[in-house]
Amino acid sequence: MSDSSLGANGAHPRPRDGYALAGGVFLLLSAAATAAMVAARIASDTDQPTLAESLRAVEDNRALYGVAGFARFLSGAALLLAASFLLRTWIIRERFGTPLVPRLFLFSGVITAISGVCAVVIAVYPNPLVESGAGGVPAFVEAVSDVRWTAGKIGFAAAGAALLAAATQQWKVGGALRRVAPASAVIGAAMQLIWIDAATLMHPIVGAAFFFWLLGIGTMLATGRVERRFIAVYGERAKRAA
Repeated sequence: MSDSSLGANGAHPRPRDGYALAGGVFLLLSAAATAAMVAARIASDTDQPTLAESLRAVEDNRALYGVAGFARFLSGAALLLAASFLLRTWIIRERFGTPLVPRLFLFSGVITAISGVCAVVIAVYPNPLVESGAGGVPAFVEAVSDVRWTAGKIGFAAAGAALLAAATQQWKVGGALRRVAPASAVIGAAMQLIWIDAATLMHPIVGAAFFFWLLGIGTMLATGRVERRFIAVYGERAKRAA
């Protein structure tokens, strides 16, 4: 059976799995929100050496920083929804694919959304450094900033772990997915470098690679290519499960 056939022996193709379609669409939405977040974050220029300096930069660019935070929330929420739909696909329900991948994306989506909410809170919270002209960062603001920073890194690393888990499945089923598998493994491993300050210069490159991964896999899911590949490999059993 070829990678492109949904039916067998000229039979009419079976209906698409709506869960796989929805999962792919939400992966694409997560990628779009991520791109918006990065653009707004760079434009706001709030990544400064110290929290106090960052807060002063936020004061000058509250709207942009708030947009970046909201876009990060949307990115996490879309990833969460994508994972929820993928867990319901026949590929996962019948254990043709591992549920570990969508579960890791689910966790990543929740944590990333929390990070986005924290950024929005910082954007709307009155800036005492500007209002008073002196003094340190309030404990509340520092705590929110710490949660935002930690949650962002955990969410990114968890998504990378999902790519590592996906790589083994992609290699197993072959076809176009096997060609994607090495990239999934390399990107997933590189995403774990988010914890290493010395690798800061690599983070934008790795983030861009993850963005294109979301676009590619989201498109393959939305167009049914992933389903066709699993049917090609597992044959009649997969068609009955679908």
